[in-house]
Amino acid sequence: MTKNKICFNLVRMSESLNVREILEWYLTAGVDETCGDVPFALQKDIQPQKIAPMPVAQSSAPTIEQKTNDAPRLATTELAQATVSACQNARELCSKAETISALKELVEGFDGCALKLTANKTVFGYGNEHAKLLLIGEAPGADEDRSGIPFVGRSGQLLEKMLAAVGIKRDECFITNILPWRPPGNRTPTEGEVAVCLPFLKRQIDLVNPEIIMILGGSAANALLDNAEPISKLRGKWLEYKTSDGKKIPVLASFHPAYLLRNSGQKAKAWADMLRMKQKLCNI
Repeated sequence: MTKNKICFNLVRMSESLNVREILEWYLTAGVDETCGDVPFALQKDIQPQKIAPMPVAQSSAPTIEQKTNDAPRLATTELAQATVSACQNARELCSKAETISALKELVEGFDGCALKLTANKTVFGYGNEHAKLLLIGEAPGADEDRSGIPFVGRSGQLLEKMLAAVGIKRDECFITNILPWRPPGNRTPTEGEVAVCLPFLKRQIDLVNPEIIMILGGSAANALLDNAEPISKLRGKWLEYKTSDGKKIPVLASFHPAYLLRNSGQKAKAWADMLRMKQKLCNI
């Protein structure tokens, strides 16, 4: 698309959308920071401004100290405050939920995450609400977005076969994701989106109260454990998650089934993780 066409589209968008709708459009596209106070689409003059040549300083001219503006950019501050407000709202809602079904209803009615605007369905956790094993992925895919159930596509079918191979049925587990809504085009979630949705995941863990947590994929592990280690370093090790009441739950990270579908050579390592998880579960 040429620059003129882009400008034309933005002008048309400014005529048909108000400021709130444009902001929601930015958030849906994954924008979590701005560099100006006025949306580009609302500027009357969208032509690039000509930069006047900088005058050559004379050697005899006195030195003038420029005052620095320490005030934060207004637009950035508003977006940050919106994320903080959404996180606080999510935590308050979680404190009201005493059951998984109640929490699911609250999540479905939550409007603080822009991902909900583009998702088809809310994909909440599914399975045995008193399961000893809780599995966590990153986000729903296209199949999950259509059905409203986590891990029902090709990766879910592979996960079900892996569990069955160690004698665990799917309906014996509780399966969920970091995010209850599918990011557009399966893009990587932003830090703001993860932060807003994380209270819902943590409340699910509190309510299910599992004996073991198995995290599938590096992004999910980083989000829950609040670290930046690659999955290659995290997998195969017993880690720890502490619930809101102080209970320490053993955590085992492994590859996401979607990754295994693309990299079959890593299935042996994932199989070793499954055996390690099964052995731990039997000893509890």
